[in-house]
Amino acid sequence: MNEDWQSTFAKDATLFPHLADLQKDQVLLSTMSEARFRQASFLDQRLFTPDLPRQVVAWSDVASVPLPPLEKPHYIFHVGHVGSTLVSRLLGELDCVLALREPAILRQLADEHVNRPVDIGWTVSERTQRLQQVESWLSRVFHADQRVMIKASSFVSPLAKTLLASEAGALFLYTSLERYLQTILAGDASKQEAAVLTDLRLLRLEQHCGEPLNRKDNLSLAQSAALGWLCEMVTLTDAERDCPEARIGWLDFDQFLLRPDEQLQLAAGHFGWDISPEHVERLITGPIMTSYSKAPEFDYSASLREQLLAEAAQIHADDIRQTLLWVDQLARRFPIVAAALATAESRR
Repeated sequence: MNEDWQSTFAKDATLFPHLADLQKDQVLLSTMSEARFRQASFLDQRLFTPDLPRQVVAWSDVASVPLPPLEKPHYIFHVGHVGSTLVSRLLGELDCVLALREPAILRQLADEHVNRPVDIGWTVSERTQRLQQVESWLSRVFHADQRVMIKASSFVSPLAKTLLASEAGALFLYTSLERYLQTILAGDASKQEAAVLTDLRLLRLEQHCGEPLNRKDNLSLAQSAALGWLCEMVTLTDAERDCPEARIGWLDFDQFLLRPDEQLQLAAGHFGWDISPEHVERLITGPIMTSYSKAPEFDYSASLREQLLAEAAQIHADDIRQTLLWVDQLARRFPIVAAALATAESRR
């Protein structure tokens, strides 16, 4: 990069705010092409290669770059492991969409929002201002007829209420708790992830409920997995309630897989995008639907997913049943959990 990076930053989405050092108040900018955005499953450190030009600049220098009027991004929020990457890839094939999948800088701001590290020490107004700045940086496009669609990491859900406070458009992807448990328990990596994230998810759920819950070492494997669904469903239900001006649609991933043509048409229409039946047909019969969206080099399909979930349901039947009862008990104690369960049922 050259020293005149500000003019490039103001022009289009080429210079991507990849990561931030919140302690040092710096931003890492990476040079991205439209094709590279389309290919990327994750906009985080996994994109770093020796041939990816990068430059560290002061946060204040980025914030001082005058940007043209930009449309607010659309968003996809989700409970995790419910096809958000697949849906974002399908919608990202539309010429009018610049799909950004899991920008790491948003997750960094979400981590700060939840944990409030003392070495950063932002006030509430500073925190809001930083998020608004990052959102504006992520809103830049390559063409005048494009609009950004951000598929956030599930860890970014705590920011949904702020990001959707105005007339924003968003899809909330989810599935039933039982199907979610089968999904997590069907894979070794997802089970390990659930175990690693138990402390954070307990903290987030306790923040919503207002009192301590079960100790980590008292939770079964399925209960630890259920914390992920509970955290995100409670957070998204709360965001919908507090953001009446936002245009929020819910999408059950199992229903999407049953009728992908109809559901993809509805998802595009929710964001105001026209897509012909012929284009829908090409997308749902193309390679995106038959590969693993987070790693397209691997084959995957709805039928294979169904087989894996059925096996998990059989192997973990007792733990799943006991966990569903446990969640029902939580719903009787905490109205916000009851509201999340009711939302999942009513949106199906």
